[in-house]
Amino acid sequence: MKIFLLRHGRTAYNDLRRYQGKLDLPLSREGTEELSAADFSPAQVYVSPLLRARQTARILFPAAEQLVVDAFAEMDFGDFDGRSADEMAGDAAYRAWVEGGCTGRCPNGESLAEFCARSCRAFAALLDRAAAEKQDRLVVLAHSGTLRAVMERFSLPPCGYFEVNPPPGGGFVLDCEPAARKDGRRLVLLETVQYGKEETGC
Repeated sequence: MKIFLLRHGRTAYNDLRRYQGKLDLPLSREGTEELSAADFSPAQVYVSPLLRARQTARILFPAAEQLVVDAFAEMDFGDFDGRSADEMAGDAAYRAWVEGGCTGRCPNGESLAEFCARSCRAFAALLDRAAAEKQDRLVVLAHSGTLRAVMERFSLPPCGYFEVNPPPGGGFVLDCEPAARKDGRRLVLLETVQYGKEETGC
């Protein structure tokens, strides 16, 4: 079974380097225009509830049924949402969070561990069901944080959370290989893909 882990296209906040987390922002005009339909057409796509992910899924997979998974929403950055690192340079709470490796709980938001746990729990449930039903493809369209969490937990070769940088409108194709189920990881990275203009890797 092939697993596609894809990120939404660009928003205005991506370009401004602002935290957008739980904010329900649309794709920017440029982000919409640079996306193109994927080279395959799944019957279903599992999507984050946030608009930017659902809009991207509609462009990449226009014929697919969108199945919303609330747990695939981006990390809740709490008081940091809507602000940039430069704007918060003098914010003691933000400095403490960054100096702690960006892993602690954001004020009025989530910690990295909480976010990764909910993302991976939801993904594992979908993966197990798809495997039990002998599906040949599982497509998830969500956020960079969601993909980072899943890749860190499941990918072979292993990837650290902050080493994973999916491009807008792109991401990773993995294979569910039973022989690779060591240390809780069971997805073999096959390739990176993009249905836009930028490139990256894991």
